[in-house]
Parts: sequence; C-alpha cells; structure tokens
Amino acid sequence: MNSETYLDFCFVREHKGPFAEEIDSLLKALFKGVRVSWYLDEKTEEGVDIVVAEVKGMSRWQTEDEVIEHIEEHARDDFWNYLQGYKLFVYPNKKGCGSGCAGH
Repeated sequence: MNSETYLDFCFVREHKGPFAEEIDSLLKALFKGVRVSWYLDEKTEEGVDIVVAEVKGMSRWQTEDEVIEHIEEHARDDFWNYLQGYKLFVYPNKKGCGSGCAGH
C-alpha cells in the first residue's frame, strides 16, 4: 500500500559554485524507482553553498524508519558529507479509509 511521503533535507558545503546539480544527481540515484519528485532551493551565504531539498510523492514506505533504512542502504558518501539536517513524514493510506475518517 502506498503512503504519502514528505522529506526535507538540508545540504551544506564550502562554496564551490553550483551545488543544486550535484544534489539533484545524488537524489536521482537515491530515489531511483521511487515515485517521488523534488524541488531544490539553492543559496550561498557566508562562504557556504546551501541546498534545501523538498521531496514528496507516493512510496511503499509505511514508516519514517523504513525511509531511514532505505537512505542508509542506498545513499552515496557525498550525501552523508553534505547532509546537515532532515525532516521525514510518512502518512500511510489506510485501506477503506478516506479523508473523512476520525483522527485524519
């Protein structure tokens, strides 16, 4: 069963120039075969390049722990070197439960 998936990542490195292209490449490899898309916001401040990646879509993951396990198994070393923070939200679709369910 698919889940609504929202992932936010913050990547930082010393200023070298365009950074979003590299992050896009890392995310393409990490999420190959997963039905998610992302928006990248790039800026340079105080001598560092910063990219905030907002990833969203549908996935087979049912919990945030499953997302972390996938990332730990598939992320390249550069992903870990640049990663400074993240937020993960996975909302499993409950079978037979529409948007009118209690607690939704």
